[in-house]
Amino acid sequence: MKTTHSLAIKALFALVAVVCTVTAQAQSKKEMTESALKAMGAPNNPKVEVAWNRYYDCEQLAEIMHRIEKAYPNLAKVTSIGKSYKGKEMWLITVSNFSNGDADKKPGMYIDGNIHSNEIQGAEVALYTAWYVTEMYSSNDWIRRLLDEKTLYIVPTINPDARDYYIHQPNTASSPRAGLVPRDDDGDGEADEDRFDDLDKDGNITQMRIKDPNGRWVADPDDPRIMLPAKADQPGQYTLLGSEGLDNDGDGFVNEDGPGSYDPNRDWAWNWAPRYVQGGADHYPFVFPENRSVADFILTRTNIAAAQSFHNNGGMILRGPGAQTDLRTYSPIDIQTYDFLGRLGEEMLPGYKYMIIYKDLYTVYGGEIDWLYGARGIVTFSNELWTNFDYFRRQRGENENPRDRSTLYRFDKILLFEEGVVPWKKVSHPQYGEVEVGGFKKAWTRTAPSFMIEDMCHRNMAFTLFHLYHTPKVEVDSVSTKALPGGLTEVFAVITNTRVIPTHTLQDSRNKITRPDWVTLTGGNVISGSILQNRFLGIAQEQKHRPERLEIETIPGMGAVYVRWIVEGKGPFTVTVDSEKGGTYSLKSK
Repeated sequence: MKTTHSLAIKALFALVAVVCTVTAQAQSKKEMTESALKAMGAPNNPKVEVAWNRYYDCEQLAEIMHRIEKAYPNLAKVTSIGKSYKGKEMWLITVSNFSNGDADKKPGMYIDGNIHSNEIQGAEVALYTAWYVTEMYSSNDWIRRLLDEKTLYIVPTINPDARDYYIHQPNTASSPRAGLVPRDDDGDGEADEDRFDDLDKDGNITQMRIKDPNGRWVADPDDPRIMLPAKADQPGQYTLLGSEGLDNDGDGFVNEDGPGSYDPNRDWAWNWAPRYVQGGADHYPFVFPENRSVADFILTRTNIAAAQSFHNNGGMILRGPGAQTDLRTYSPIDIQTYDFLGRLGEEMLPGYKYMIIYKDLYTVYGGEIDWLYGARGIVTFSNELWTNFDYFRRQRGENENPRDRSTLYRFDKILLFEEGVVPWKKVSHPQYGEVEVGGFKKAWTRTAPSFMIEDMCHRNMAFTLFHLYHTPKVEVDSVSTKALPGGLTEVFAVITNTRVIPTHTLQDSRNKITRPDWVTLTGGNVISGSILQNRFLGIAQEQKHRPERLEIETIPGMGAVYVRWIVEGKGPFTVTVDSEKGGTYSLKSK
């Protein structure tokens, strides 16, 4: 009994010691963070600790989202907008001050990333945005005002199946590009039967080369990891055989029928084209459940006035149209809004260039950002993350050979200490015999290295927050009255939009995508209501149906609309503007 009693006492003392140690460590950490000089632009002691120096799989992304929701229940709510092809939840985090009005009635912005599965860092940028604004809400007045007035809808990854496949399976930096719906790309009647094989079992899919005196490739004498085309008068050393893999189906080709052959960014129901016109398209628009879930969600949120999709790489701020055939969709007045925001982005994102997809890049039919603008009238950008500028903080030379990858090897050598490249080594290939495998790891060349991830996240987040800031903000600037004979009163009101984006883009208003803005008068019996087309000359357009609630086609960015009523009564009168994308505001006459 004494032994049992003494053991219990020892266990209790041990437990107390552990508790004291943990408490002391927590107290020490708190004292350290509180006494440290706060660096500008980040929370000093976040409630939700996240290491922004790595890339998270879908389960980890969801775990961080739910931690944010738990820490800030009045600012963040996590829900699912649907399921992927393989049944994974597509998690959405909605961020707003929920105690300050209905989030779905405030001007909103939709953000997503990772539509292409190998372009993983878009999810980190999107999630960083939710994390940052919730952590900074209580200490930063600009962020507080933003979340009081606006709403963010963030889906970090809209391709969860293939994101996890990319992260957890051997892949190249470019595979798989799409989802995991099986397709028979080589037309032999079997789907996905000829995919990558990790020959040396190191977790990387690199390149294969075979010694060949008649080959046309040589090793760079300054860095033998690099393969160079042999000069015209130079004997070759190797033939390149492509990515690691086997001819699994015996058709004479390697890796030509792997997962993710379709392109989910060619699947959207705007200016869509079939596969014989647009590579990567499938049988019809919205054939894939992930995109369908995104579209269904956006169709139910008429308050969304802005959108952002994150891709990589190239350092580009892209807008539509994706194809020249869609050029007329983008009206000059809406392009002015795009230009303002795009040029702001160039200032905020060193090395990035504001570009038009079809004109400056290539043709895209059925792209997401064209659907968001064309079908919904939403001002939308796609940022291509990571740029050559980031390597050594210098612009890419105009005459630089785009196939020359020596810069990547140099960066790897002197800043990553050769972590990003697998040295060439011999392996036995059952079909080719002895080959060598080596080259870039999947996490290098398209994704930012660890010490540059947070900078990439923060700058791109700042661009999206200013995009959100410039979604419409409507106000009733003034209400004035004038007595008329016969007990009537003339009521004159000025309705303003103090942000750059109009309450309806021209694409929205001319196609009647969302309802008009309503300007309503209460406090008297309205006899007539008019919208002033020229307030200086008194030219007005009378609205005979329901004159007490005037229908405004759009309130221009940084502009105003002038309205007038003739009313029975002396007031006071209240004027209310109700805009799906600009919010609501009321003002009473004096």
